Amino acid sequence: MSIEAIKVPVLAESVADATILNWYVQVGQAVQEGDKIVDIETDKVVLEVVAHKAGALIAILKPTGENVLSEEEIAKLDTSKVVTTTTVTPNTDHAPVKTSPAVRKIAADTGIDLSTVSHRGDRVTKADILQPAVKPEPPKPVPPMLPSLATTGPGPSQSKTDRPEQRVAMTRLRKRAAERLLQAQQEHAILTTFNEINMKAVSELRNKYKDSFEKTHGIKLGFMSFFTKAAIAALKKFPIVNASTEGDDIIYHGYYDIGIAVSSPRGLVVPILRNADALSFAEIEKGIADFGKRARDVQLTLDDLTGGTFTITNGGIFGSMLSTPILNPPQSAILGMHNIVERPVADNGQVVIRPVMYVALSYDHRLVDGRDAVQFLVAIKNAIEDPARLLIDI
Repeated sequence: MSIEAIKVPVLAESVADATILNWYVQVGQAVQEGDKIVDIETDKVVLEVVAHKAGALIAILKPTGENVLSEEEIAKLDTSKVVTTTTVTPNTDHAPVKTSPAVRKIAADTGIDLSTVSHRGDRVTKADILQPAVKPEPPKPVPPMLPSLATTGPGPSQSKTDRPEQRVAMTRLRKRAAERLLQAQQEHAILTTFNEINMKAVSELRNKYKDSFEKTHGIKLGFMSFFTKAAIAALKKFPIVNASTEGDDIIYHGYYDIGIAVSSPRGLVVPILRNADALSFAEIEKGIADFGKRARDVQLTLDDLTGGTFTITNGGIFGSMLSTPILNPPQSAILGMHNIVERPVADNGQVVIRPVMYVALSYDHRLVDGRDAVQFLVAIKNAIEDPARLLIDI
């Protein structure tokens, strides 16, 4: 017997432990090399553990829901057991179903397999093949898990059992996000400054080139690449906004790793565009699209979510008009984008309708002065309202 230990993958230093999320293989079940055995949930991602060799699972040491540590043994695999795949072949030894030429013609015309038709005696008759199929009784409607929003309270004859509730445990990601949000508010002097951006110029530029851009690069041209480029240009002018804290020290970063907040089935995650200042518009759009797909498929890695010097979050895709984003510590600032709405604005003394976006910059006032924060946001506004600035670096 050759036994191989199934262990928790090496966790990042910032991840203390993890939780067994779901076993895909049960004791006694055979697996092939590369088959997924178990999902393990950390504070940031779901890790997939696969079989490195073929064999049979002989023990599960950590059941679903139990906390585990880095490199802890969670199961045993017997790799000495030969795993074979059984192919089921149809049995052709039995005699064919007896019937008449007329019945065989009906079966051929309707595509009915005569061997599956219920009949009495040793012969399938015309009555057997033409009998109506028995339809299963439709299932009874199941009451919804949650009460209707129109129900404001129990009536005189209602009991508590008529108002169902559902209790589910928070995922590790949501619990960790809640802890970090509270920590950010308690340990940082968060202040938010706002501005509005006339999106007319960048919208016209995008509409003019979006078809040729997609044809050339195989990806759609969105607004996120413009805002990422504009944010990087502003970060170069105001390095303190790209800085982070470590104890009583301020760390100025000479690189631009931009976190892009994306939604996943487990909550909001912030994967990192590394060295984003060196990326083209197309590379930024492809990177964000890849993050979105892998977030939906729960395939982001710990490395994807580790680090970052500045974060951009776009609540506008959900219809948000205005919000105050919370810092992603130890970063010193976060940019919040919102939906684009046509609004009346003054332009050269005339009231005109323009597509306008409200933007917000939340920042740690311990590091960033109000003047720098306001001017940083104005720099982004100027770059988006006159996108040629991004090309000539002014």
